[in-house]
This record gives sequence, C-alpha cells and structure tokens, in this order.
Amino acid sequence: MNAAELQAKKARNEPLVMLTCYDYPSALWQEAAGVDIIFCADSLGTNILGYADERQVTMDDMMHHLKAVRRGLTKGKSYLLADLPYGSCDTPDMALDNALRFRSLGADGVKFEGFKPEVVELLRQREIDVCCHLGLNPQIHAEKKLQARTSQDAIRLMCECQALQEAGAQFIVLEAIPDRVARAISNRLSIPTIGIAAGAHTDGQVLVVTDALGVHDFDLRHVKRFAEIGRDAAAGVMRYVQQVRAREFPGAEHGWKMKQAEAAAFDQWLEEQG
Repeated sequence: MNAAELQAKKARNEPLVMLTCYDYPSALWQEAAGVDIIFCADSLGTNILGYADERQVTMDDMMHHLKAVRRGLTKGKSYLLADLPYGSCDTPDMALDNALRFRSLGADGVKFEGFKPEVVELLRQREIDVCCHLGLNPQIHAEKKLQARTSQDAIRLMCECQALQEAGAQFIVLEAIPDRVARAISNRLSIPTIGIAAGAHTDGQVLVVTDALGVHDFDLRHVKRFAEIGRDAAAGVMRYVQQVRAREFPGAEHGWKMKQAEAAAFDQWLEEQG
C-alpha cells in the first residue's frame, strides 16, 4: 500500500481504516484484518509504557516499537505510518533528520502535530510521505477538549488544512472537532482526512487500539469498544493463579516423558547416588 493508493480511495469514496499499533503480534492481526494505515503512534507512551502523557515519549521509544511493528508487516498490504514524538520536529531540519531515521526503519510515512507547512515542504522535497495532525494535539494542548468550536476557530482550521495541502501534505488527521467542521474540511480538501472524535464525515477513521479493544477501562465518548481484552485478560490471569495454587496446572498433558530406556538409566543413577 502506498500514498497514491490511499488517496485514490478518497476519490472512490472508500473509507480509510487506520489503527494505532505498537507491537509485532498486533501488526500481524491488523494487516490480516485489512487495516489500511497501521499507525505506530506516540500514544504508546500512556497506553503501553505507563508514561503520564505523550510528551515523555522519545525517539528511542518510537524506534523500538516501530521496528517491532515493521517486522509484523510481511504481506505489503498495509501502509506503516510513524509518529514524530514531542520535541523531535521543532525545526524543519530536526524533523527531516528524525523522519529519515523512521524511513530507514521501514516507515512508509511520518506524522507530526501542529501547523508547520515549512516542515511539510522540506520533507516532501526529500520525497518523505507526510501526514499532518490538527484540531486537538496531545503534544501541544495540555487540556484535552473539543477544538474549533467557534466559527473563527473553524475558519482558521480550514485555512490551515488548505495551506498544509498546498505545502504537500498527503493526509491530515483531524482530532476532537465538531462533525460539521470535519465534514466541510473533508469536502474542501483533495487529500484524505482521517478523523478521531471528529464525527462520521471524514474520509477515514482512526482509534487508539487499546481503546478499541477494551484493554483499559476508559469511558470515552468517541470510542466504541470492539472487544474486551482487559476484562478477559484479567479473568485469565486470575484463573491461572488459582489453578497453579490448586495444583491443577500443569497437568500430565502439558509435560513430556523420557524414553523408557533413558528413564530406567536415570532412575538407576539416582538409586546409586542414594
């Protein structure tokens, strides 16, 4: 999957499916399910690494997880997008250096937060695919709340999206904005928009995988839980603890036996040792 194929889906009015991914087995499952854009995101900080917020995620963190995700994508059916973490793209040159590091590890494109058309232009000059991210930006906004609630803010957001498209951006993530605004932007742009907490009228949708699969017990308005991994995993661990303590596990079926002659020789040795 490449950027042109993803952009062609917008032209055909085919919704894009994007999901965050932080590890090898999840990458296998997501590619098999047909996820269009597998997104190694900085949300791994709060959801996987136990950080207090996304700003604590480092380039080393991102590269470690990006390599694991890349190893899980063996069929070439999904596009791998990598998130530039907080402080990694403060200048265009810094963004370029770090984007090249991601590309060397197998990322198909990079995403960054905020309105930085100069970064887009430099990355595109080096033929690096770029996804921008406007609306709520967790790296920038300390308070997680709805953006573009006023007409003035909505107009500014529309103009910023258009400027990023003109600079060469190939996708834009829109987070936590009214669905009316997201729909207007999606209709105005020729590049795909991917929404999270932005309603049903963007060109695609993205969710944090741990939210979508119920890993954590969060109650978020924009999330639908498609599985309950956290609940099932907790119950499974409890059953494991109970069965080990009750000597119910492991059973005979979980072990291996020696060949009869080898067992006899071993028993004889034990007897000789007293």
